Amino acid sequence: MEKRNQAAKLIIAGIVVAIAVLFLCGVIGGKEILYHLENRDSLGPLTRSDISYQTVEAPAATSKDGTINAGDWAKAYPYIVATMGDNAKNTYVIDYLEQDPYLVNIYEGYGFAKDYGSARGHAYTLLDVDQTLRPHANANCLTCKTPNFTKLVNDQGIGVYTMSFDEVMANMEEAISCYTCHGNDAGNKGQITITHSYVTKALQDATSSIDPATLSCGQCHIEYYFTPTDKETMMPYHDVASMSPDTILAYYDTMVLPDGSVGFYDWVQESTGAKLLKAQHPELETYLAGPHANLLNCADCHMPIEQAEDGTIYHSHYIVSPLENKTLLSTCAECHGDTDMVNMVTRLQSRVTERETEVGNRLAAFNDALADTVAAGTMSEEELDAVRKLYREAQWYFDFCYVENAEGAHNSELAFYCLDTSDAKIAEGMELLGK
Repeated sequence: MEKRNQAAKLIIAGIVVAIAVLFLCGVIGGKEILYHLENRDSLGPLTRSDISYQTVEAPAATSKDGTINAGDWAKAYPYIVATMGDNAKNTYVIDYLEQDPYLVNIYEGYGFAKDYGSARGHAYTLLDVDQTLRPHANANCLTCKTPNFTKLVNDQGIGVYTMSFDEVMANMEEAISCYTCHGNDAGNKGQITITHSYVTKALQDATSSIDPATLSCGQCHIEYYFTPTDKETMMPYHDVASMSPDTILAYYDTMVLPDGSVGFYDWVQESTGAKLLKAQHPELETYLAGPHANLLNCADCHMPIEQAEDGTIYHSHYIVSPLENKTLLSTCAECHGDTDMVNMVTRLQSRVTERETEVGNRLAAFNDALADTVAAGTMSEEELDAVRKLYREAQWYFDFCYVENAEGAHNSELAFYCLDTSDAKIAEGMELLGK
């Protein structure tokens, strides 16, 4: 009898706990959001499973082009829109040309030798592209700066890329915003939409192999080029396996140009005669080849899950470094335990930066040596072309690392591989020059 009473108590206790869990999760009571848990800390960090995604009717668009902007969504998603606005706090810009003077040599003859600063928060993308000293005759420079341009391409096709920058810029209304990652559904049920057409065109079926929360960021945080005929923004690969700096370089090297020549280039450097490539910011390619890609997506590391005073649990849209956010650092602890992640990553980045500076200065010296040899006329064009090829390759591998914004944190092995490969090309080229 006593055992039956104990069993009954256990069953009743279990039912009570189950009902409590159902209430907390919003299954009972028809609640659409999760409410504040006083003992949240004791239950551990918030996860994606704690978020109850809403489905709401899309508001009327106030933008001229029909893009539903952040202001339109503010009533439905107040915390998300507010935290997205917080990206305006990131105003600090590093002048890379001042910090690393050797870049002026490396980018000689190209816009980045005139103006090259670190990226600010997403709130400034449209302003910064308009104010940069780098020339931009075509509207394709707006590709990742505003959802209005994305929608223009989606509505009118690739002819938009060759339109006048000034003409199109005059009609742009909003910096990176809701439409960029969610289309006009703005995340209903947590849905992510890849809005940039060149992504699906380049990757086709391979998009399904990439976490949407990573690919949505990767729409812009990639290596890309403008096609020689249509000036369309395009990615230089068709699957994840082809995203390495080696295969991308091979893609460019074997591209047939409209005049029948082979080998894509962004510009010809006047002093050296080298046909050079300018890497963009290959975060997607670097990250997917790294150790974290199968465990985490971009949002896990850069968009903390937060809980408002009224209990709403949501993904903050204030994009931050995990080194600057305790919530995000707790994610690292799941695998790294009590490791001092800030110290570990900072030391790693310092090593990459030190090596980067070393190779960058050597590359600038290679540039000078090649330019001097060209000017002196002491080598045949065939001999110079062999050196120019090595310079093109050395510059490419260096740049692939330099412009990737994680400074080794996403994939330190690839960062050092690129820098070591660049250094080896420099040594080979200098030897051909007799230096």
